[in-house]
Amino acid sequence: MEYRVGHGWDRHRLEPGRALVLGGVAIPSESGAVAHSDGDALLHAITDAVLGAGGEEDIGRLFPDSDPGNAGRASGEFLSEAIRRAAEKGWVIANLDATVVLERPKLAPHREAIRAGIATLFGVSAERINVKGKTGEGVDAAGEGRAVEAHAVVLMSRG
Repeated sequence: MEYRVGHGWDRHRLEPGRALVLGGVAIPSESGAVAHSDGDALLHAITDAVLGAGGEEDIGRLFPDSDPGNAGRASGEFLSEAIRRAAEKGWVIANLDATVVLERPKLAPHREAIRAGIATLFGVSAERINVKGKTGEGVDAAGEGRAVEAHAVVLMSRG
């Protein structure tokens, strides 16, 4: 067996009156992500992790915000394309570990729905997908409630 690790990170500014989508799940919130696509920082980080493990270019090069076709686009489409590209090279997910940094709202009530949705995109059981929610403890933009941040590490295997 051959293994590769991919890492992804993303951050979006939050503003009142916008939708907050994380892991493909709409999260009730007073503020949401400012972005060209749906602003799903978690799926963006996971997409970059998968692309990295597969030796591909990053999400910004494949799905640039300068492309009008990406305006409002669901981030699940980006991840699905990254998974397709990895699979084309023989890579499959072994596991994913991700962390969302968000002061409010709390992620815990939505965690299982997020895990299930991501697992569905990968075509694996949710036991391979881990998503943690953390606060920024009042520090920097995430801690002050002005941003959402996501980190993802994926282990891919083939052979």
